[in-house]
Amino acid sequence: MKKLLQSSFLLVLLTALSTVNAQTAVKAVPVFENGQAQIVPEFKDADKWIRTDLWVETSFDTDGDGKKDRMYVDVTRPYQTETEGLKLPVIYESSPYYSGVAPDIEGGYWDVNHELGVAGKARVHAEVVRTGTRPIISNSQTATWVPRGFIVVHSCSPGTGLSQGSPTVGGENESLAPKAVIDWLNGRANGYTSADGNEKVKAYWTTGKVGMTGTSYNGTIPLAAATTGVKGLEVIIPVAPNTSYYHYYRSNGLVRSPGGYLGEDIDVLYDFIHSGDESKRAYSNLKIRDTEMKNGMDRITGDYNDFWAGRDYLNQMGKMKAAMLMSHGFNDWNVMPEHSYRIYKKAEEMGLETAIYYHQNGHGGQPPLEMMNKWFTHYLFGIDNGIQKEENKAFIVRENDDVSKPTPYKDFPNPEAKPVTFYLTKGAPKTGGLMTTKSSSQGKETLVDNYSFDGASLAKAENTDHRLLYVSPKLMQDVHLSGVPRITIKLASSKPAANLSVWLVSLPWNEGRATKITDNLITRGWADPQNHASIRKGEPLLPGKFYEVSFDLMPDDQIIKKGQQIGLMIFSSDKEFTLNPEPGTALTVELEGTMLTLPIVGGAEAFANAVKEN
Repeated sequence: MKKLLQSSFLLVLLTALSTVNAQTAVKAVPVFENGQAQIVPEFKDADKWIRTDLWVETSFDTDGDGKKDRMYVDVTRPYQTETEGLKLPVIYESSPYYSGVAPDIEGGYWDVNHELGVAGKARVHAEVVRTGTRPIISNSQTATWVPRGFIVVHSCSPGTGLSQGSPTVGGENESLAPKAVIDWLNGRANGYTSADGNEKVKAYWTTGKVGMTGTSYNGTIPLAAATTGVKGLEVIIPVAPNTSYYHYYRSNGLVRSPGGYLGEDIDVLYDFIHSGDESKRAYSNLKIRDTEMKNGMDRITGDYNDFWAGRDYLNQMGKMKAAMLMSHGFNDWNVMPEHSYRIYKKAEEMGLETAIYYHQNGHGGQPPLEMMNKWFTHYLFGIDNGIQKEENKAFIVRENDDVSKPTPYKDFPNPEAKPVTFYLTKGAPKTGGLMTTKSSSQGKETLVDNYSFDGASLAKAENTDHRLLYVSPKLMQDVHLSGVPRITIKLASSKPAANLSVWLVSLPWNEGRATKITDNLITRGWADPQNHASIRKGEPLLPGKFYEVSFDLMPDDQIIKKGQQIGLMIFSSDKEFTLNPEPGTALTVELEGTMLTLPIVGGAEAFANAVKEN
């Protein structure tokens, strides 16, 4: 009996001690150093992460079944949000790509080999075979952010994967879908355990503060969500986002493909992402692709219209409140650098907390992890790490620097950049001059369109009648360009329609294994001379009549090295980007009515010093 009492007493004592230890044990919490969320060992074990999938109900019905569409969502969170009552903020990425895309098939893109002003032959529609298994939509972001004390959420955009609805490629539902997910995270929308059931899921494990990020289309969706002004979305970090589908598929009235995807248009992208419910596809195809897009996209004139205006997020920023760190590559010829620039400048005008990170590479390229971490840590955890007090708003990776080590500037364009105007002197079919003083009696020069020659071949040619090339004096010192070049060309066409392409190049052309894209190409732009008066309404050109065409080239920040010459190349069809009409259209340029304005750090004085002979 005595031994039994002793054992009972010992058991009670051990139980009490265990309860005390449990009550006094240190709970896992986020840790911050140098203004950044640090990896917490207790959050690292992926095997202990809690993963959940669900469907969030939206405010719209875009698949025609009479029920509000539900978005497919997954959640990945540290187990402490379940066992210790820990509430954490969310990093959220949404995409139309998570469940597979359509294959490339013959005829799936628009044929670009036809005359301007006529419709191309009908293309073939590709079908997506949905991939992926529940409950994981994506593992993107999880390894980076969950160990640092964030919850990661993904969702499939409307009409893709297991999300209901129709893809619209920039339509209103693609803004309202992520808004609904953020509303659910804040208790304002319903989540369900199944696509059609009534069993609800609550987001009891989050603070409700959300940051969004992603690249390309995945970077567009954070901006789309932010334009709704949804409460809880505190910060977005869009990487190479498509901010206007007109600017993606058109340039100043010209039908133009994104780099690397010749013949793509908005309906092609629709087919590419339409991985949703096969039984709903016929309705969506008829309503969205074959009616709304077919009637609005206009591959004949390329004019800006209400269809395109409704898919331009610059027009929708009035409600936006979220802070924004924008990221882009100056040599992104897929989603071109103007996409980020135009949104960044508007956000500045609105007084939003914003900054921009630019690198010298192509498509993609997110800011350094340290920078992203500081932005998410400040706006989601409330840590005062100085982000909002930073004097420098532009972070630009210089030409030979590591992408993780951008150079800070007060802004982009560089506040010290001033416009310098250049004029042309004759030289065709060889090379003319690009001068800061205007010369009289320069006359007119003519090029003959031939899409068979790509831009690089034309820039390297010593003598050709398929382009006009004008070069500056040789640089004795580096010249720093920062901002948006603008060109005015006075021209006449031999036909009622013509492509107009402009490249700004650094010569001599450098080739070899170590060649960087910045060695040769500075920036470029395209326009339809028929839209010389208005981007909304083009008019056929009267052959032989001269028109003044003015437009911006793509924004850039680049240092042109001493020993180079800055070259302005004017040509017609750009083999990698434009429609390819039958060769032979002649464009005649009046040199004295043509000028190029470059934003040069230090202005005219800096350029004059750079070309001064020692």
